[in-house]
Amino acid sequence: MDDLPKRALLVGIDQYEHMPVLSGCGADAVALRDLLQSNEDESPNYSCRLLTSDQEPVTRKALKASWRELFDDFDGHILFHFSGHGTPTRTGGVLVTQDGTEDEPGLSMEELLILADRAKKAKSILLILDCCYAGHLGNPAILQGEGNPQNQALLREGLTILAAARDTQRARESTGHGVFTKLILGALRGGAADVRGRVSAAAIYAYVEQALGSWDQRPLYKSHAERLPPVRECKPAVPNRILRQLPEIFEREDSLLWLDPSYEFTDPSQKPKNVALFKKLKILRNASLLTTRAGNDLYFIALKSGWVKLTPLGQSYWNLAKRSLI
Repeated sequence: MDDLPKRALLVGIDQYEHMPVLSGCGADAVALRDLLQSNEDESPNYSCRLLTSDQEPVTRKALKASWRELFDDFDGHILFHFSGHGTPTRTGGVLVTQDGTEDEPGLSMEELLILADRAKKAKSILLILDCCYAGHLGNPAILQGEGNPQNQALLREGLTILAAARDTQRARESTGHGVFTKLILGALRGGAADVRGRVSAAAIYAYVEQALGSWDQRPLYKSHAERLPPVRECKPAVPNRILRQLPEIFEREDSLLWLDPSYEFTDPSQKPKNVALFKKLKILRNASLLTTRAGNDLYFIALKSGWVKLTPLGQSYWNLAKRSLI
């Protein structure tokens, strides 16, 4: 991970002047703030700013000013999350602000996209919408007219979008949170972490998408990004120091490593060097990077002198370590 600064604006609107009241949007913003501001090891992550309707009016003017401040002249990673009402119009989707009316519901999703596009210094931008018709984000109205492909997206490089529902669907609330954001919270707590503990936007989407059935709201993922920096870092299943040793443990990515009783510390023939390696092999196995002959337990493999080898996932990390990319 680079050392660039990270900032996040988290918006939750429950109270509306001309729209039905919601119940979980402010809680969405607060819960995300609490997770995003630090990694699992308590190291700093995003510098978060909260904008919720129970603390101050989230009007069109206030949200627009917050957008400008979020994207203005920032050389780093940017995240924006909105939880509230969304509505479709003839010119695209709109994020409904607290003072929104039928004629002027709020700020257009296209305006958000334009501001993100103008943030040229930003290394990456992640936009997360938990609202009805969120799938409109990224689909400029000019590209959706007659004679043009439907749902055609246009994104700047480095931009990723996570939308709670398609542009024709409503998003739901449940048990005090938006359904979409509640799943994102689970992903950020480690549900979507890779072996090294990193939670990327793509992994968050995969986690959320698998949890929603074909009859539920369908989330959308849109991205034009060369790399996906971690949104949050959790406790790794395998420490980097062990991953870096994979080419030392296995001569080739498909090598078989033969074990014998000297690897098991309870056996009279145990050797300290082999016992130490055996502990690392257990960590690799628990992370699904290592497999054994006939799927037998490592203990019995050692006592009966059998082999272990890397799984396809383990082989991918072997190659990363071989190329000094870990």
